[in-house]
Amino acid sequence: MKFAAFLLICGQLPDQVPPKRSSQIENGFGINSDLPREPFLPWDRWWWTRMFDAGVSWIRIGQYENSSDPTSWDWVEQKRGVFAIAPEVDDYVDSLIENGVKVQVQLMYGNPMYTGPSGIKPDQITPKSGGFHNDDRSIDSIFWPPKTPQEIEAFIRYVRWMVNHFRGRIKYYALWNEQDIGYWNPWGNPEEYGRLLAAFAPAVHQTDPQAKVIYGGQADPSSDFAKRALDECKCASQIDVFAYHTYPGYGQNMHPEAMDYGAYGVETTLKLRKTVLSEPLIDHNIEFWDDEFNSIPSWPGSDESVQARYIPRGVLYNHAAGVRTFVWLLTAGVDGNEYDDFGFIHGKRNLPDDFTPRPVYFAFQNTNALFADTKIDASINIEVANVARSRENEFLHYGFRNKNGKAIVAYWLAVHSVPGNVFPPLTVDLTLTNAGIDKPVLIDVVSGKITPLDSLKALPLRDSVLAIADASYFDWPVLPEAPSGLVVQGTSLNWELHGARKSAVERRIGNTGRWERIATLEGSSFNDAAAPRGLICYRVRAIADQGESAFSNIARTRR
Repeated sequence: MKFAAFLLICGQLPDQVPPKRSSQIENGFGINSDLPREPFLPWDRWWWTRMFDAGVSWIRIGQYENSSDPTSWDWVEQKRGVFAIAPEVDDYVDSLIENGVKVQVQLMYGNPMYTGPSGIKPDQITPKSGGFHNDDRSIDSIFWPPKTPQEIEAFIRYVRWMVNHFRGRIKYYALWNEQDIGYWNPWGNPEEYGRLLAAFAPAVHQTDPQAKVIYGGQADPSSDFAKRALDECKCASQIDVFAYHTYPGYGQNMHPEAMDYGAYGVETTLKLRKTVLSEPLIDHNIEFWDDEFNSIPSWPGSDESVQARYIPRGVLYNHAAGVRTFVWLLTAGVDGNEYDDFGFIHGKRNLPDDFTPRPVYFAFQNTNALFADTKIDASINIEVANVARSRENEFLHYGFRNKNGKAIVAYWLAVHSVPGNVFPPLTVDLTLTNAGIDKPVLIDVVSGKITPLDSLKALPLRDSVLAIADASYFDWPVLPEAPSGLVVQGTSLNWELHGARKSAVERRIGNTGRWERIATLEGSSFNDAAAPRGLICYRVRAIADQGESAFSNIARTRR
């Protein structure tokens, strides 16, 4: 049993934020991820399961870097009129769902058999293997969108097939990605997007009445683009989620709160949301998602310490505004154009730190554990003293309450952070009422350190999120980390355990059979000499006193 778990059971205060796994969170924050792909993102390396260990609650799939993934149109329809998805792709989706992650899939991009400027269209295509960034205006580029009625009709056939194929597993479908820039050739066009959206929304709802339609994420919070697209669509009442992206000061170090003052000139995310809500047909209960957000440590003026401070700030700034955040990106496929710049976990570069987490991974894990399944609570009164206030040095503070009724208060200075994790020693006095916090503790959300407090006077104040909660806040069991690296050779299975000692082995016959637990054992190897003939699939999970981990990758063999 981990020491933190023991402390929780005994009612003692842990010294670090205990992690919550995805299975323990109902409705938290999200991440973007490529699907596994050989050889740069092999499923049997320790990266995929880390999202479950970090408590990721939502995922956005459909891109490989900035190109297409196996759920995209050019992968699903590679021969005219023939739609198919490899069994492994279904396993990836099932892995997400069975480990507690809700999925949104982007339906996109073009398909050279139907779209693009070529006067002769092929009857069969082979998707490009790597990630190719916009602006790609080559004759067979996937970024040529469906514009004519015939092209739109072909795209909608793909949409209907996808929604039907994943019915009961995936409910959220986004149309396109960053259609306001060069992912929509020759350049983003709101009227063209609106006409495609007008066909897309009813097709999704008719194919699966339980499905939700997402206005695909705009690259920039342009209220004019959104208004023109919705006006052209005349289908705003059928949109369930409006998505946009925030990379404030793309290519440079700019703090996340600048999304609402300074990063986009006169445009802000607040203005964009108000514009959408002013549409006559819009559902005023529409959800808003910032489904791509990040700060990149390789950008000028930044580093990994800046990224680790900015990500919790951006997530909680959005959370306080009722906007769900999906951070870009879990792990980069380094055959794409973005190298290893964006990943929370290093990609495969054949270096010793391949597939190891950056500091931001643990900051995100702490954010999930503390703030997932919370809601803003305006009744928590926060009085502040002895701190200077200005727009350039804004002191932000929010009171949240979790589903068990326990309060947690987050606060930070919304300032530009500099590399090296340096910040002047500042303090603030807080007074909390109606919070129910009797034994306050201070939580450093980046490092996870927990410190008991005698008072709320002269609290440290930083450019990273600090939190105040009661000592009883940490009331969840610590489940083991998921196994990784499952491989099978003949009848021999081997995998890696991360902290646990006991494993459960499950087996499935064929691509769609039922999983059955066939062994519970100490260690990380097993010989399945009794396996039947045919296609056999395996997965494992770790077992500890507090419960079971997420499932590992799936390994296949044929006997």
